[in-house]
This record gives sequence, structure tokens and C-alpha cells, in this order.
Amino acid sequence: MPEKGESQSYSSTLVLLAALNEEEGIRLTLEEFKQHLSGARFLVVDGRSSDRTVHVAKSLGADVLLQEGKGKGDAIGFALRQLSGEFDYVVLSDADYTYPAEYVPHMIRILDEDPKVGMVCGNRFNSHTHLGAMRNSFYLGNRFLAFTHNLLNGVSLRDPLTGLRVVRWNILRGWEPTSAGFDIEVELNHRVERMGYTIAEIEIPYRPRVGEKKLKLRHGFPILMRILRESI
Repeated sequence: MPEKGESQSYSSTLVLLAALNEEEGIRLTLEEFKQHLSGARFLVVDGRSSDRTVHVAKSLGADVLLQEGKGKGDAIGFALRQLSGEFDYVVLSDADYTYPAEYVPHMIRILDEDPKVGMVCGNRFNSHTHLGAMRNSFYLGNRFLAFTHNLLNGVSLRDPLTGLRVVRWNILRGWEPTSAGFDIEVELNHRVERMGYTIAEIEIPYRPRVGEKKLKLRHGFPILMRILRESI
């Protein structure tokens, strides 16, 4: 559980959000992260939104990059190629207000206290989560992909596809992901392991998203193919 009442600066932390037509959720997302991560830098990679996503992000003090390609993985890769400066940690999250920012300081503390841990992930599949936040078809698909990932990967992660992660910057520096879409999480899991780090998980609640859902059932196939490709 997150600890309350802490006063700490997170000036060495970058919060990276990939967004596409998230006008409804990005304000809530940024406001909540700013509340819990005082002093952090915020970077939004916008996939050429047709709504006011960019305007809202800039009005809340976030830096904005306009993505040249398409997809979540492409957005993260594009951001990594553009980034300059040094950070300790990078927070990866979605811009739709599904992931609670209050748990991120605890995730950062885990990295501070254990140099063997390279990434901390928020596990959505626990007693805190109500299935109403995730359609049954997506829940079952996630559980199947998680089982396949763990079977082939040999690492036990309850939620290997979660969108809330805190990663050491030295793991992401110089990384050129080949995943263009939602399979980016699988590729990142393998990168962390191949660099000799472990992955930790903490239980988090998962909220119904604000705005239109971008992840479709058809995206499960490329995720499965990525699991197979990375496991060879």
C-alpha cells in the first residue's frame, strides 16, 4: 500500500505517457501523477490526436512530442530516441486514468532499496480489481497471454502485460524496441531480464478507463507472436 503524508521531490523521475485522443482522461491522469510525484518531468507522446489531447497536456505543464508513426510501442521508441538528459527512473503508464498514480512512489522505493530489481510493475489481477473495470473477454485474454508468457519465459509474473511500470533509466537508455503496438510490454520484460535484473510486482486497483478503448481483441495475436518471438 502507498504511504501517506510523504514530502519528497521526484525531479530525477520521468513520467512517459503515450496518448491518442485521450482528451477525456489525460487531464485526470496528469493531475493525479503531479499530485503524487512532485517535481517529476512529464512527457506525452501524442499519436496525432484529433481532439484536444495536446492542448490539455500542454496546459498542465507536460512536454509533448508529436508521434511520427503509429502504435504504443512506436510511441515509446520514438520518445526514447528524442530524450536527452539523465533520470533515475521512467514511469510508463496509460493516459486514460485506469492506473492509480498513488502507488508509484512505493514502486520507486522498491527500486531505491534493491539494486537487483530493474523494473516494478503494477499487478491488476488481485482482490482489489473488479471485473467491471475490464470486460470478461479481455480478462480471459489477458490470463491466457500471461500463462503463455510465463510458461515460455520462465519468469512468474501475475500481470506481464500491465501498462503501469517504473523502469531504471539505464535499462531504457539506448533501447530501440521493435514492437510497434501493444506487444511492447512483452519486449520490455525480456530486455529487463536479459540485462540481468529481476522484475517486481505490487498489487494495484484497476479503474474503468475514461474515453474510448484503444486495445481490441485483435491485438492479442501480435502480443502472442511477440511472446513466441522473444522466447526463442
